[in-house]
Amino acid sequence: MNYYIGMDLGTSGVKGVLFDKNGNIINSVLKEYDIISPCDGYAEEDPNIWLEKTIDALKELTDVDYKDSIKGLGFSGQMHGLVLLDKDDNVLRNSIIWCDNRTGKEAKEIEETIGLEELKKITGNIPMPAFTLAKLLWVRNNEPDIYKKINKAMLPKDYICYMLTNKFLGEYSDTSGMQIMDIKKLDYSKELLDKFDIDINIFPKLIKSTDIRGKLCDKYMNLLKLNNCNIVGGGGDQAVGAIGSGVTSERDASIVLGSSGVIFSPLKDLLILNGEVQTFVTCEYNKYHVMGVTNGCGTSLKWVRDNVFGLDYNTMSKMAENVNVGANNLYYLPYLMGERTPILDNDARGVFFGIKNTTDKAEMIRAVMEGVGYSIKDVFELIPKDKDRIFISGGGANSKLYREIIASMINRAVTRIDCDESPSLGAAILAMVGNNEYDSITNACKAIIKIKDETRPIKAWVDYYNNGYKIYKKIYNNTKTIFKEMKEI
Repeated sequence: MNYYIGMDLGTSGVKGVLFDKNGNIINSVLKEYDIISPCDGYAEEDPNIWLEKTIDALKELTDVDYKDSIKGLGFSGQMHGLVLLDKDDNVLRNSIIWCDNRTGKEAKEIEETIGLEELKKITGNIPMPAFTLAKLLWVRNNEPDIYKKINKAMLPKDYICYMLTNKFLGEYSDTSGMQIMDIKKLDYSKELLDKFDIDINIFPKLIKSTDIRGKLCDKYMNLLKLNNCNIVGGGGDQAVGAIGSGVTSERDASIVLGSSGVIFSPLKDLLILNGEVQTFVTCEYNKYHVMGVTNGCGTSLKWVRDNVFGLDYNTMSKMAENVNVGANNLYYLPYLMGERTPILDNDARGVFFGIKNTTDKAEMIRAVMEGVGYSIKDVFELIPKDKDRIFISGGGANSKLYREIIASMINRAVTRIDCDESPSLGAAILAMVGNNEYDSITNACKAIIKIKDETRPIKAWVDYYNNGYKIYKKIYNNTKTIFKEMKEI
């Protein structure tokens, strides 16, 4: 039996899962780390900690007597983060990660330099503070001494893979979220980079998600003894997670209830929209998807858990089950870190609206879940509607109540697969295909992915949420100018 490792380099930790070639989980390990927030709106992480935790996870995962049967390793990585190395491969600063929103000025600089229509034509997207180009320009504008020392610039998972293999490589799916790639030519846009006087040579050579990067370098080969293990290109977390959920057809879509909430929809042909949702490359070369992101999904429940009630997720979900739909007319805007889709507002912040003297913990928890549900609906409204199946995954999907809320919000049944580790499974599938265990991603998914259950909308909830959604939208529209005034104060 051959075995494969899928590593998911996420926002709150790195998750490693060892699978057999049939997709059965043999072992899993999670190593957590923290976001560093030196001031409001900043979100950073230390790449050295990522590497340390990844190695720790690999040690535990591969503590088996059949190491030679571990044939491949694939990575799913948090997108948009910026990792900078000097000429000696030392990390120059903490990585500015996806949910950081300090770069509004740089996003405006990109728009003014390139122009909206030309930028969409080249990269498939409008300028966004979340994208890597804006982060790189922020370093140049604010930390010139660090910028001058840059020898290599890359994404989080590509840094880990570089350290493991000594091969400086990236791949198309994750790179398409940096806003430096020509989405039609599938290569870095020299035209765009020249406009900002950025050296194209600081970025890694691009390969396919199933191409083999190489084996472990001597340092980690001696440590881990994985002599027959090939590391493949991997991909951005949403593109990889979609594979792990069985989403390979343009007739499918996925909803991921993770730290962020993500709606992912493969495309038959390249489609560049107005900017509310983003267009990226899938893990299948020369194919595309649209994706919308709501920043405060799992982050909202984690905030309630850690800073308000001190309860575990299961307890919170059970408490919310006993609350009527609508949480007694309590609304929540999940904009703890600003918001991406569809409002693109870095200044937006979280709001409870409608608190009464009778409001209790359970109602607040349900309001948070429904507020995230409304934000998912906000995104879902923008993707193509010709879908046969909607897959749901992520930590939030473990809650039956959450699945019922989401299904009722979008008025579509949502399907779970029989694996709770979609990003890691998707990464392992890429490794399987790269090592010729399967001849394609689609055929690997057909052989491996199994359906667990389906959650259907609740009619009474559908009607309520259709009306509640109008109020949810009004709350933001009537407060958005106040957010900007707060920032100025």
